[in-house]
Amino acid sequence: MLTYVDDLTDPRLDDFFRLTDVALRKKLETERGLYLAEGDKVIRRAVAAGHTPRAAVMTERWIESLADFFPGDVPQFIVPEDLLTELTGFQVHRGAIASMNRPALQGLGEFLAQCPDARRIFILEDLVNHTNVGAIFRSAAALGVDAVLVTDHCADPLYRRSVKVSMGTVFQVPWTRIEGWPHAMAALADAGWVTASLALSDNAVTLDQFAADMGAEKVAMIFGAEGDGLAHATLAKSDYVVTIPMAGGVDSLNVAATSALAAWALRP
Repeated sequence: MLTYVDDLTDPRLDDFFRLTDVALRKKLETERGLYLAEGDKVIRRAVAAGHTPRAAVMTERWIESLADFFPGDVPQFIVPEDLLTELTGFQVHRGAIASMNRPALQGLGEFLAQCPDARRIFILEDLVNHTNVGAIFRSAAALGVDAVLVTDHCADPLYRRSVKVSMGTVFQVPWTRIEGWPHAMAALADAGWVTASLALSDNAVTLDQFAADMGAEKVAMIFGAEGDGLAHATLAKSDYVVTIPMAGGVDSLNVAATSALAAWALRP
């Protein structure tokens, strides 16, 4: 349903009008809030993953590419290019943006039960940088990680920056949020998962040795925020502490780079 709009006060554009990620997440018209998917590829991956669009706004030159992609009852607002940035409050580089209903997240037990063949899971403990979260999802998708778990205070994978950096792979890699971390590590052990924390420690094993020892084991790799690192309780409860040997006086890598190396080393 195409509609040309040139008035930014039109209430039909409220989903896109300078809403921050936090405001979108708490938007009261929907049960679980909204998120924004920007660009042709990201929108297509979101819809292909079963996420439901509420509305879309685009410039005229994107009509041919996207107009027939949305279900017929989804309003598609066509605005002049100079108004799109003013409308959203940020530069939209790919000409189109869709507001999407947030899907319900599964509990840990239900989530694991629906991934019976999974052998590699990443756990993101309290990462606050949305760029890093998005980059980790992209590496996970590219290098065969089966799922991602994020802890209570981890940055939201559906925030605009995370979605954009991930190139929409946050919709490809199954994920959910863990409540009660690190106590929830017991549920992983009960389900047969070996837990391994990436950290600097005197008793750590090297990543290449750990990967060689794991074989077909189900491995959950845990990554912490840069600076603070992983919580002491997480390290104490982990089955292994794993490290990547460094040279050149460098003690560690960015967490996104670390995750890519771990995914490569542990690929099935």
